[in-house]
Amino acid sequence: MPQFSYKAVRANGEVVEGEMDAANEGALVSQLQAEGLMPIRTGRAGSGLKGLFRRRRPKVDQEQILHFTREVATLLEAGMTLDRALQILADLSEEQALARMIENIREKVQGGATLSAALEAQGKIFPPLYISMVKAGEAGGVLHNVLEKLAEYLERSKELRDDVRAALTYPTILLTVAGLSVIGLLVGVVPQFSQMFADMGKSLPLPTQIVVAVGNAMTHYWWMILAAILLFVAFAGQHFSRPEVKAVWDRRLLGWPLLGDLIAKVETARLTRTLAILLHNGLPLLGALNLVKDVINNTVIKASISDAADSLKRGKGLADPLIEDGVLPPLALQMIKVGEESGDLEPMLNKVADVFDKEVRASVKRLLTLLEPALIVGLGLIVAGIIASIMLAILGANDLAL
Repeated sequence: MPQFSYKAVRANGEVVEGEMDAANEGALVSQLQAEGLMPIRTGRAGSGLKGLFRRRRPKVDQEQILHFTREVATLLEAGMTLDRALQILADLSEEQALARMIENIREKVQGGATLSAALEAQGKIFPPLYISMVKAGEAGGVLHNVLEKLAEYLERSKELRDDVRAALTYPTILLTVAGLSVIGLLVGVVPQFSQMFADMGKSLPLPTQIVVAVGNAMTHYWWMILAAILLFVAFAGQHFSRPEVKAVWDRRLLGWPLLGDLIAKVETARLTRTLAILLHNGLPLLGALNLVKDVINNTVIKASISDAADSLKRGKGLADPLIEDGVLPPLALQMIKVGEESGDLEPMLNKVADVFDKEVRASVKRLLTLLEPALIVGLGLIVAGIIASIMLAILGANDLAL
């Protein structure tokens, strides 16, 4: 059986850590609970390199926030006070940045601040949505339930990001290897042939001249090319960050085939999942709509949510304004309308999120199915063009010799 490492606490708050053989993590948790321990962190044993890299990370990332959220929820559910739970997590943390953050939160809580105020004082580590949900949990006296829901939300978001990244791994490797091959041809091979052609004293065909010029530029002026690329990236980043420019491009992207459909589905899944969690925690629909805008990246969809919130203030429903704007997928809009009319909006929003999580994964696969052969053909044509331009010059020189 595989071996797992664990960290757990006894009923008296004593921290216990070690390793244990188990069929899987679920079996490990059951074994620990049977021994009177409350597991707060489990994982495969022997992940030393991974731990080493994690210790070197200077900032608190989203994965660490996920673990922090779930562990606080677990300890509060076990009956511990918030102060004691934070102390245990600060002592257990192997990442210095995370430990400092937890200790800072604990000091503010000890000083009389609420957990939401302590989280807000950490800068931009915790988004407004997260803090608002914690406030709702504190007001309702169900903080551990809210934190558990938050952890589930963060876990689903992480799974979706990981799926997309995994799907993009092969095209990224393919593009990198092919790009390096083209650079190798232009920098290492083409200059040698250009010297041979110069010794022959024959004017080169136009395609060969272009390839030779590009190869010479990359060999002798690579630093200028690199500087130009960096300047272009900096300019583009600044230009596209302007609200009016971003709004124009966000609308254009939504109209693109395949990519626009994928963006709409990603935003729909994120929107409905977040809105369902906010409603579950007792927030009114209008307040939830104002908060949910923070998780939407596309400005066109964000504007549609704002329009829906304004309509809601005037006594209208949620679905009809969204249907009028028509920026979200029709299936999602109809499901939201049905949920609103039946009075079961929250469960319907969860169903919409589940449906579109699956749709996002399917759309990514379809997009990559088309992208991979396009990359192979495109890069193959570039390499073939370079080789053909060299062969054209060699055949021309042979004809001259004959």
